[in-house]
Amino acid sequence: MSEFEITRTTTVQADPARVHALVDDFHEWPAWSPWEDLDPALQRTYEGPESGTGARYAWSGNRKAGRGSMEIMSSTPGAVGIRLSFLKPWKATNDVTFTFVPQGDATVVTWRMTGEHRGVAALFAKVVDMDKLLGKDFDRGLARLKAAAEA
Repeated sequence: MSEFEITRTTTVQADPARVHALVDDFHEWPAWSPWEDLDPALQRTYEGPESGTGARYAWSGNRKAGRGSMEIMSSTPGAVGIRLSFLKPWKATNDVTFTFVPQGDATVVTWRMTGEHRGVAALFAKVVDMDKLLGKDFDRGLARLKAAAEA
């Protein structure tokens, strides 16, 4: 078993509340998530509150998109904490945190995911670095989040 962490940060020229709203509501994710367009026929379901703590989102798609779910575990003006559960193409549960720090007229956004490699994934992690595997997706997602918030 081994642990991993992926962290990326960007500065968005928008109020923290605007950026927070795009992350805190799963209905907004298709506008910026780097994985939403992996499958044009992606099936999405939403449960619980519209946004904030307890909001849930599940997806099922082609082999690239896989299947899984997310639940907002905590939501404050400065951060959103999410439990991310993958079912396919592999099983994994990871913790995701977005933080929003005001900086003048802008917001510094940090996207962080942590988790543990178990079983076959632990062997895979010895060969492939998770940051190299997913870091570019985080960069693309933050660029898209920035564009959506600044529009």
